[in-house]
Amino acid sequence: MNKEFTAEEYSNRADVFLCAALDKTRSSVKKLIDEGCVTVNGKKCKPSQEINAGDKIVAFLPEAAECSVKPEDIPIDIIYEDGDIAIVNKPQGMTVHLGNGNTDGTLVNALLFRLNSLSGINGVIRPGIVHRIDKDTSGLLVVAKNDNAHVGLSKQIADKTCGRTYLALLEGSLKTDSGTVTTYIGRSANDRTKMAVVSPDKGKLAITLYTVLKRYKGYTLCRFDLKTGRTHQIRVHAKHLGHPVVGDPVYGVKKQKFKLNGQLLHAYRLSLKHPATGEEMTFEAPLPDYFKQVLDALTEE
Repeated sequence: MNKEFTAEEYSNRADVFLCAALDKTRSSVKKLIDEGCVTVNGKKCKPSQEINAGDKIVAFLPEAAECSVKPEDIPIDIIYEDGDIAIVNKPQGMTVHLGNGNTDGTLVNALLFRLNSLSGINGVIRPGIVHRIDKDTSGLLVVAKNDNAHVGLSKQIADKTCGRTYLALLEGSLKTDSGTVTTYIGRSANDRTKMAVVSPDKGKLAITLYTVLKRYKGYTLCRFDLKTGRTHQIRVHAKHLGHPVVGDPVYGVKKQKFKLNGQLLHAYRLSLKHPATGEEMTFEAPLPDYFKQVLDALTEE
């Protein structure tokens, strides 16, 4: 299906223009452009191409492919649900969506079984997924049940109006009680499977606020508030501070004192505006038992 537009005014980027024209997310528009599905005045364009008044833009929208992900009866903790969104408390060890060898057992498999509808904007292997948290990170994420909700939620995340707060236990004792970490994060030059603090030309701006909640002998319990949402952001910033997250198999210390299945990092609070009603909503999820057991075993300073 083709959609045709005539630009009425100047836009400094084609992807920005199409996000508004097609009512789609930036990532889905970029995918269309990268696949050659968009032309400007008959020529394929780039996401950063300028659009001038009078330009003819044609976007070919492929028919939605049939979802190949199978619903699975996997127990999940849905703490809130209505006709537009669902809030899920994801357990540690569960991958959010298919990819990198994961063909089943994901949150998406569970959502397809539990929910009566999911948005289709992010494709057939990531229905409903607006944002993600790492496999071995527990806690809250919002799921979109229709495309309008998906667009509204994605805009909140892009505009940094969606609040995401994490709790983490860090190795060692932080010198300051609070602060802001501002770096650029990109792929590690030494290991492309890892993220790292890099120069501005090789990464994306990453901003994390941290506050010490409690100090233990040899450890620090911290709250982290995300101002951006880069891959592995808190884990990379914790390492950058010199105090990696306890149990982190990628960025943490090699010898772990506790028998853990992953990092002690929990998405504790999620704040957003309901994409349909505009209501301000805040959700919280308590620390999982394995996290609390580690804290109970520590001695406070």
